[in-house]
Amino acid sequence: MKHKLVFLIILVTMTVLLSGCWSKKELTDLAIVAAMGVDKTEDGKYAITLQIINPGNVAGGMRGGGGGTESPPVTIYSATGNNLVEASRSASSKISRRLYYAHANLVVVGENLASEEGVATLIDAIDRDHEFRITTTMVIANQSSAADLVKTLTPVDKIPANKVLKTLEFSQKVWGETIKTSIQDVMKGLQSADEATVVSGFRLVGDPKHASNLENIQESEPESTLESSGIGIIKEGKLVDWYDGKTARGTVWIRDEIQGTDINIDWEGKKEAIAYQTVRQKTTVSAKVKNGEPHISIHTRAEGSIGEMNVPVDITDVKVISKMEKELEKEVKKEITNAIEQSQTNKADIFGFGEAIRRSSPGEWKKLKPMWNDVYFPELKVDIKVEAYIRRAGLRNKSFLSSLKDNQ
Repeated sequence: MKHKLVFLIILVTMTVLLSGCWSKKELTDLAIVAAMGVDKTEDGKYAITLQIINPGNVAGGMRGGGGGTESPPVTIYSATGNNLVEASRSASSKISRRLYYAHANLVVVGENLASEEGVATLIDAIDRDHEFRITTTMVIANQSSAADLVKTLTPVDKIPANKVLKTLEFSQKVWGETIKTSIQDVMKGLQSADEATVVSGFRLVGDPKHASNLENIQESEPESTLESSGIGIIKEGKLVDWYDGKTARGTVWIRDEIQGTDINIDWEGKKEAIAYQTVRQKTTVSAKVKNGEPHISIHTRAEGSIGEMNVPVDITDVKVISKMEKELEKEVKKEITNAIEQSQTNKADIFGFGEAIRRSSPGEWKKLKPMWNDVYFPELKVDIKVEAYIRRAGLRNKSFLSSLKDNQ
């Protein structure tokens, strides 16, 4: 009898705890959002642009059912509101399905919104939403609106949001002038000691109207396309500057986020005659405070191989290799120096120097923190040490150009 009573209690308890499918969502009732763009209208409202996946068109190679007419893999919906929640709910009046943000992997912020109002309001709204993931990638539209980027149809990658994500990923691996940042990364950066961080930029090259037409992905050479465009500097939540080219790469060097890059050096009077490809690289930042003055030391070490030589060079000579390594060290140090100087001009510590001081000297940091961005960081002394090593020369030691010269 006792065992039966225990069994009955367990059965009743399980019945209460098993809630069934009260929160179920039928797939046919969901509009899956792949990307969201956020801009600010002239009258001060938020304008959101949603990139909705058309599952049948993605799986079926952009072929419509029955008639065989081509249709895009995504559909774009736009709405406005006094806040982001209102704009999102307002969009539901145009869509026959429930907006589902759990699979949204890209948020695009318009340049005007990022520079005038900032990204803090947007981040707060996303962080509160139980569906939206803070691991979602964030980019800032460079010289264009977020709507233009989200509306652009791209070849190869059927879903345009994936095009942006993959471009950032592979560009960081082989070029080193971009950083793939998530909403969570931006949140951490803005909550750190220096209150500054970075977000990669993306821009539309071409006509925005043509970019949203199906013809754009039917051409062998698309008239309009999306491409990564520099690194946006976020200070106190607002976009304050853009870093491009080698200055952007210098920033990535310091932050130890270089995964691979190509460095060109001059040789025997010829510009960018030798291409050096990194294989391994590591940057460490250390800090100390002496007599009340902060000091930062940066040590960068790179190992790689020669990818190309446009001049005859005997790389079997140890002295020649040593000279090349010195030139590479100068180039990397120059890029790092330029990034630091521009950041000091902006009074934006995007490298985490303040955090390094806080870790090494917590007591001293309390004294420095109130005037860090305005006084100490702009005048900060930084020691930069770069070590570059050439480990391989590809499949050929002796230059092919040298062989041609010898045969003449």
